[in-house]
Amino acid sequence: MSGLIFKPGEKRRGEPMKIIDAHFHFADFSDFDKLARMAGHENTEENLRQSYKSAGIVHGIVMSNRSLYPEEHRYPEFISYCIGLDHFDDDKRSLREQAELVEANLKRPRCVGIKLYPGYNRFYVYDDRLAPFYELAEKYDKPVAVHTGLTATETGLLKYSHPFTLDEAAVKFRNVRFVMCHMGNPFLDEAVAVLEKNHNVSTDLSGLLEGKISDTERFFYEKYGYIRRLYDLFSYMGDYSRILFGTDWPLANLDDYINFVKAVIPRDKWDDVFYNNAVRIYGLQGDGIFS
Repeated sequence: MSGLIFKPGEKRRGEPMKIIDAHFHFADFSDFDKLARMAGHENTEENLRQSYKSAGIVHGIVMSNRSLYPEEHRYPEFISYCIGLDHFDDDKRSLREQAELVEANLKRPRCVGIKLYPGYNRFYVYDDRLAPFYELAEKYDKPVAVHTGLTATETGLLKYSHPFTLDEAAVKFRNVRFVMCHMGNPFLDEAVAVLEKNHNVSTDLSGLLEGKISDTERFFYEKYGYIRRLYDLFSYMGDYSRILFGTDWPLANLDDYINFVKAVIPRDKWDDVFYNNAVRIYGLQGDGIFS
């Protein structure tokens, strides 16, 4: 099993590998403080910056849980964000007012997409009420990231976050680019079926690990079946251009996560999965984002 284990930031062709974290969280929540410490980090900007630098991560995309007001989205220079629609259906503002605020965010270079939380907020992503937001995503050519799979709380409902709901949305809104967050874990087979069928759907690999791995050799031995399953599913799909690296920080240790993703992705696809795909799908080139 030791052949599956790599060193984070491992050099290839004499140069360090560049990494973009296409899915993480950055908020002042007490629960996040505890999760960060369990993963060997601290839930602070300083520790995030240092941890990113140590792991070779040059940029991150935060999945925002803040308000819709653009002025409340101020992040360090190494962070872009997706504007989160947490409660669009029970917001006291009209859909038009919400859409206007979302558009104000999408006009900003550092706002690189929209984030939906269907499992937590109990709506289907193919709901026609979302059409104004999908139209904006299409207008500004920015993707819609969707939480899929397990929810972090028992009050969430899986029928809303199952990957098959994204299949219906992808067919109904063919000109919208979707990102299936967390690869629908643990509905992995269904997630790959949706990805293979719908070429306007990509996936990020965030949220598949939690905490700090204390014994790497033992972890890879005990999780061999899970790791092999992911590797085989990706091989079956045969398209690595729509797979993005993400950590769900502060839930997991960054070095562990890089090690884990290297084990499920062929070495010759690392540059795409860890960096190139995020640049293309989230439109990170230009606009001073990497300045």
